This record gives sequence, structure tokens and C-alpha cells, in this order.
Amino acid sequence: MHIEKKEFEEEKAKLKDTNDWLKSRIDNMEIDYKTQKAKVSELKKQARGSYSYELEAAQRLYEMTTKNLKNYKEVKGQPYFARIDFREYRRDTENFYIGKIGLSDETSGDEIVIDWRAPIADLYYSGTQGKSTYHAPAGIIEGELSLKRKFMIRGSKLEDAFDEGINQIILRGAAEEIEGTALDDEFLKINLEQGVSSKLKDIVATIQKEQNEIIRAEKNKALIVQGSAGSGKTTIALHRLAYLIYKYQERLTGQDILVVAPNALFLDYISEVLPNLGVDKVPQKTFEGLALDILGIKSEVLTKDKKLAHIIENIEDPDVKYKTNSSKVKGSLVFRTILDRYAKYIEINGLNYEDIEVDGYRLFRATEIKTLFSKNLVHLPISKRKDEMKRYFNGKLKSKLAQISEEIDSDYEFQMKKIRATVTDAEEKRNILTKMYDERDKKKEALNINAKQVLKNYFSNWDYDDVRKLYLELFNNEELFDMLSSNKIPEALAEYMREELNKNFENSIIDSDDLAPMMYLKYKIEGIDEKHKYKHIVIDEAQDYSMLELYMLRNVVINDSFTIVGDVGQSIYFYKGINDWQKLIEEVYNEYGEYVALTQSYRSTVEIVSFANRVLKKQSNSLKPAKPVLRHGMEPELIKYTGAAEFRKKVDEIVKEVEKAGKKNTAIICKTYSQCKQVEKILSEGSEYKWEVVNDTDKKLNLKNIIIPSYMTKGLEFDCSVIYNCDDENYRDDELDKKLLYVALTRALHMEYVFYKDEPSKLISG
Repeated sequence: MHIEKKEFEEEKAKLKDTNDWLKSRIDNMEIDYKTQKAKVSELKKQARGSYSYELEAAQRLYEMTTKNLKNYKEVKGQPYFARIDFREYRRDTENFYIGKIGLSDETSGDEIVIDWRAPIADLYYSGTQGKSTYHAPAGIIEGELSLKRKFMIRGSKLEDAFDEGINQIILRGAAEEIEGTALDDEFLKINLEQGVSSKLKDIVATIQKEQNEIIRAEKNKALIVQGSAGSGKTTIALHRLAYLIYKYQERLTGQDILVVAPNALFLDYISEVLPNLGVDKVPQKTFEGLALDILGIKSEVLTKDKKLAHIIENIEDPDVKYKTNSSKVKGSLVFRTILDRYAKYIEINGLNYEDIEVDGYRLFRATEIKTLFSKNLVHLPISKRKDEMKRYFNGKLKSKLAQISEEIDSDYEFQMKKIRATVTDAEEKRNILTKMYDERDKKKEALNINAKQVLKNYFSNWDYDDVRKLYLELFNNEELFDMLSSNKIPEALAEYMREELNKNFENSIIDSDDLAPMMYLKYKIEGIDEKHKYKHIVIDEAQDYSMLELYMLRNVVINDSFTIVGDVGQSIYFYKGINDWQKLIEEVYNEYGEYVALTQSYRSTVEIVSFANRVLKKQSNSLKPAKPVLRHGMEPELIKYTGAAEFRKKVDEIVKEVEKAGKKNTAIICKTYSQCKQVEKILSEGSEYKWEVVNDTDKKLNLKNIIIPSYMTKGLEFDCSVIYNCDDENYRDDELDKKLLYVALTRALHMEYVFYKDEPSKLISG
């Protein structure tokens, strides 16, 4: 509800005062910034490259001031977005203004604005008017919440303000809408009706209760979020990351957290969310990028997107069946068992236990080496055992050489005693003994030198460092492969996997499906280096990863601290991805995962969500259809066309309508990349607009007018979507097409047009 005029004027005055204070604070901070910058520069000159504690302290202060100044400038003009009035028991009512960052007056010590992540801000997101509580470090704080107010601020001016009603139900699905009783959050509606930008935006002002509970969930667990299309799961995951850094700031930084995203294009799309929330230096990688880092390999990768594109475009090719089955096997936990057996085989049979000898003297017995390797150090990965044994034997080498040196002395003393007793000529005796002394000393000297080299060579011959070589050997040793797999992989499939792997290696290409098995092999043999481990990992579009890939990610995180978001309704990597979250919890996280479902869709209008749900209901996963917020718009329009000229003409008309509605972006979504190129050619022959095809190798996203394959659209959103060729031939009645079409139909915020020839696909029939 809009607030009263008098209150509105009071809030305008409050905003002006806060902006004036903020401007003054920024002016003072800029003076400090320039002073500190000059001081650091001067101290660097004085240090001349040597360490200086004073310089280090000055740099830390300079970096902190730089970051604070940047954050304060970010919120200049819009220091807050909400207000709550709360009376803690036995205290007076206080009003708290909530913003993207906390703002404090250093002179008075007053908090001008509360950070959205602060404990008391939880009342804004999840509290209801009347008796309310929130969790603070000191415990549960009880009191009464009397006001929740939301501000619409643009260009430093207050345009509108809304008060939330008592115990208001903010959102309802279309099926629950009853005239006269349906309630709508007007503040949320205004925000949702805005057009898209080329980057994902933060939602601190409009976080809903179900989203807030996920954001503020405890850290040390695998939190799995099933979110329907448009539920904001990606945004929630990034806000949760920002919240965790705030809550655990004493022991958690941005560098301790990893964001795993589906492709480089998506990384670009989400790149501004964390900086806008005041969080920086967070590593963001694809799974392929992370795997190559851990493996220490530089290679061209056949990405999962490229493989999927090939599968979609050649679905009738018999070769595709082998390709998908190969991917399924390599991503399974059954294959992990094969790799476990292989590691054990290497441990037992891959070692040549021999005495370590130097110049005919035995340094260490084979039995001692075997006992250390297979019993005493069995708790360590194979390669780590080698390192530990090298350290152990090098430590014993000095005493062992001293012992052998005594044997040499004793041996030569015996021989020289014999010379003294048998040789009578004094000069001859002296010459023989002198020669023997020199020979003995040289032998001992050579022994010391050779022993170190022999020890080094002995362990260097234990070649476990080349994981690619070991992985290739697993497949190329057919007898071994059959034995380790218990002959459960059909011979024809095993032969296909072998040939494909060798062909890729010869061409210096790594199939993305081979990365997780190679990582696992490295994990078993060497372990994972601490520099590749994180305190929390965010996995987006998690349904597209195999069980083995997710298992490997578990091995690079501490305390199972995950935020895992995805939607099995969009599981387009049908041959290896996740279709059942419970199976993931049981088999990868050993029942320690927590599952949460988001069913509210915030992206699209009621009409668009309802249309897309026709396809979702036809999937075999029994997912409940998404419930849209009560934001109405045009019905998705089905357009029959006969040829290229008609298609081009109608697309231009659609873009004009989009621009007339004050929106900026139109995306033509084709099923495949080859169709995108066909559409590009059609439009290049007379369209009034410039169009850009999105490729899976692109690293930047321009959302003006684009042509994009269906499988590249996940996580993205557009003002208007144009679905190309939605007929029975292009979108058939199978699980892959159902998921591809559902993904395509859930991208639009405001307008959607579905083109078809002859008859529309049965998947979109009511």
C-alpha cells in the first residue's frame, strides 16, 4: 500500500539528509584515499623493493579505504531501500533503514544504514508485523515489528514508498487467484516489470521469504535447491555467498569460495552481481577450467555444450548412442569403482619392489619398502606415499652410509692387516697401503655421492605423476580393462570408448567427460593439493553435472559446504545429468545433504509460465509446475509462417512492438546452433535490425537482438523470446525435446512468440 502524503514528505527529507551525509562522508574518504595513496607511493620508494612492515600496514589501510570508498560511491543517491520499525522488549521503538551495505557515522558511532545481511535485517525479509524474533550473535531477540516499508528511489529522489500490510501474503499462483482476495506486492511487481540488462542484477530489495531462508541457511552442509525456471535460484546462490562472507568475515573471504558455472558466457552474465554486493576476488570457473587447473594440464577441451550440440543435431546417427552411453558410463559412480580397482591394481602390481643398492652395497631391503608402502603408509594417496618414503629414506641415509662406511673400513682393515703381515719390503708395503687408503677413501666418497642419486632414481622410476598416461593405459590394456570392469561394459562400447579416447589424445583434445575420471585418478594417486581446496562452493545448473563430477567437487571443498542449485526440469544433458536429487543426496553426500524446493517463478508473466508448464507437465520427472507471481501480460502468440520472407517480416514487426513497449531485448531461440546460422542468413537478407548469433565459445553477452541455441539459454532471461520452428518435426515427443523446449519457453519476462510450420508441436497443446 502507498504511504500517506505526510509520511512520504518525511521520508523525502530523511533521504535528503542521508544523501547529504553520504556525500560529505565520501568527500572525507577521498581526502584519506589520496593521502594514503601518496604515503604508499613514498614508502615504496624508500623500501626499494625490500620488505617494510610500515609499507605493508599502509597498503592494507589503503586497500581497505579504496574498497570502502568504492562501496560508498556505489550506493550514492540510493543509500537504502527499506525501513523497519522494531521495539525490543523493555526498550523504545527504533527505526532501521536497510541498504546494500552498512553505513556508519564514525564521529557519533551511529549506524545510519543497516547492511541487508545483518541479523536484524532478517525481520524485513521474513518477519511479520506484531510479535517477531530474529537471531543475533547474543541469541534470540524478541520484540514487536510495527512497520515494513519499501522505497522506490531513482536518481537520488524518492519516487514512491509502500508499506506491507499485517501478515500480508505477498505472492499467489494463478491457480490460487480469487477476485477480491488475491494480494500482490506492488513494489515487487514494479521491479519485475523492468526490462532486462546484459548482466544479472542483485535483488537485495525484493528478496522473498522462501529465498531469504535459503540465503541465511547454515554454512557447513550441502544445501540442494531445486528451483523452477525463473525462481531466482542463481541470484539466491550468489546472495547466499555474499551473506556467508558477511557472517563469517573473520574466517571466510571471497578467495575461499568458488562459483562453478556452466560456461564462460554465463560467468560473464553473472559477473556484476557480487561486486554490486560489495564482494570481490571470488574465483568463478567452469568445471572444465577447474579440472584443468587441478590436473595441471593445458589442452583444448571438447565441452559438454559442443557434445550436446552434436548429439541434438545428429540424434538419428547410430554413433550418437555410443557417444551418450560413453558419457553416461564415465560420469557414473560405477566408473568410480573401476577407477578404485585400477588404483589398487597400480598399488599392488605396478611397483617393482627391489632392494635399493649402491656400488654392491644394500642400502634398504625390498621387504622394508613394501611394508612401508602397503601397510604403514596405506592411509596416504599413492604419490604421497612415495614422497613420504623418499623423506623417510633420505632421513635414514646418513646413518645407513655410516654403517656401510664402517663395513668398508673393516673390510679394508682386514686386507691391510694381511698386507702388513705378508709383505716384508718396507717401501713396497708403504706404497700398497697408501694405494689402499686412497682406494678406500675414494670408494667411501663415491658411495656418498652415488647413494643420493640411486635413491632419487629409484623413486623417480615410480611414474605416477602423468595421470593422462595412466588413464590412457587403463583403456588400452584391454585385458586389464575387462578385468577391472568385470566385463560389464559391452565390448562394442568399450572399443568405441578406447578409440575415441586415443583419437582425442592424438589430436591434443580432452573430452570434458574424461576430466572427472582423470581428476579422481589423480585424487586417488596424489590427493588434491590444498591450493585447489575451498571453504564453500556454489554450483549452478547442478542438474547438468554427472554424479562423478559432483563427487569430485565434494573432494575440493571443506566440511561439505555447498550451495547447489538446479532444476531437473531443465536437465538437458539427459545422458549423464541429475534427474533425482534424492539419489544425489544418498550416493554422493551420504545423506548429509539438505533439499529445498522453490516453486515460485518471478521471471515471467502468469501467461508465459502457464504456457511453459504445458511442456513441463509432459516430462517424466513428476515436478510440480512453477507458480507465477501475479503479474499479467500478453498470451504467448502462436504464429504460423510459410517461408523465410514471412518469418523475417514478422520478426521485424515483433521487435517494433518490443521497442514500443519500452523494452530493449529480443532473443530468437533456435533448437540448434545450425538453425541459428540459418536464421541469421534469413534475417541478413532484409531485416531492419542487426542480429548477433551466440556461440558456445563466446565470453561476452550482448543482449540487444540475439539468435541463440536453446541449450545456451539456461539461466538467461530476455524481454521477448521468439521460439523458432516449434513444430512436431523439430520438437518431438521425447524427454530431451521436452526439456529443451521448456528451457526455451521460460526465458521471456514479458512477451513470447512461437513460430511453427504446418502444425505446432504436440508438446505445447493444452
